[in-house]
Amino acid sequence: MFSEKQIKILEWPYTGKRALICDGAVRSGKTSVMSLSFILWAMGNFDKCSFGLCGKTVGSAERNIIQPLLGVSYLQEQFSLEYTRSGHVLTVTRGLRSNQFYVFGGRDESSYMLIQGVTLAGVLLDEVALMPRSFVEQAMARCSVAGSKFWFNCNPESPSHWFYQEWIKKHIERGILYLHFTMDDNLSLSEKIKRRYENMYSGVFYDRYIRGLWGVAEGLIYSMFNKDYHVVPSIPRPYEKYYISCDYGTLNPTSAGLWGLSNGVWHRMREYYYDGRKMQKQRTDEEHYAAIEELAGDLPITEIIVDPSAASFIEVIRRHDRFNVEQASNRVLDGIRDVATQLKAGNIRICDCCTDCIREFGLYRWDEKAAEDRPLKTDDHAMDDVRYFVRTAFAPSRFGF
Repeated sequence: MFSEKQIKILEWPYTGKRALICDGAVRSGKTSVMSLSFILWAMGNFDKCSFGLCGKTVGSAERNIIQPLLGVSYLQEQFSLEYTRSGHVLTVTRGLRSNQFYVFGGRDESSYMLIQGVTLAGVLLDEVALMPRSFVEQAMARCSVAGSKFWFNCNPESPSHWFYQEWIKKHIERGILYLHFTMDDNLSLSEKIKRRYENMYSGVFYDRYIRGLWGVAEGLIYSMFNKDYHVVPSIPRPYEKYYISCDYGTLNPTSAGLWGLSNGVWHRMREYYYDGRKMQKQRTDEEHYAAIEELAGDLPITEIIVDPSAASFIEVIRRHDRFNVEQASNRVLDGIRDVATQLKAGNIRICDCCTDCIREFGLYRWDEKAAEDRPLKTDDHAMDDVRYFVRTAFAPSRFGF
């Protein structure tokens, strides 16, 4: 059963408009119905043509678009669908009619080169607000076949985002159909599932992912951090796994946290925080490494997760050959969102001996003067190492899916 807005997605290609934008909350049924409508429109109006299916990465496009499409029984009954993973192309055939749907990833500014040279009859851009403008405009420029159309969907970001300013705010003058979704527009979601998603987010992330608003990021970043709940006594616990996360600084402070998993909750057991400016003495890589060894003690550390820009320090850790070392993900906004989610879920706790980490949680703020979402570069060193840890420890691959 389709909701009223989902029916509009199925009907819109025949309205005469050249583009569709769907934005709003997570799990609101945008992508699945757009993908289905896109295939039906393409197969009903074109033959021997190429189309683009774009995500932030090829992997996310396969996960959000290709895999759900291959599971739609109606498409399986009406068409032959074959996805070639090596070439990232979905071939859809019915009788003598056949079209190819190429999967592209718009990760960064260089991604536009991946789509140059191809001629498309239409393009679907999933998570368009996460793609660089150069990639989006190159994808649109490739749609030179008569009757081609543009399909966009996204969750909201900052209201200063170029896509919001140039496309959503101007959708009427551009002759674009714009549909705003909430979770209520996905009739397959139960009230229990809706509440679960609502409980995952707070602050600006709640406004964007649950309310579907293009809201400004302002104030404290981790407004959900509550000392009475998230700070726990530094007492012995039965830990089963250990990590160390580290944000390395030359002039800026170096911050490292020792994390232990106890009864399904990760605890920041203790920390190392050294501010060379405050102490009026810089430490060498070897001195920082000695402090990390002291932090670890005799514990079996699974990995040390280190700021990826700290090449010399990573080399020192490797040379000593005691710890496995992993370069951290430095996707700042993704990391902030993940930390906020785990704080909200109660999956991380900070032991009360980690005074610098606790202090920074109370000071870490959005830069309200910036045109895009960005934290202030102050009181952020423990916050960076916390972010590195969460991005690694809670990555989907760690749970086997």
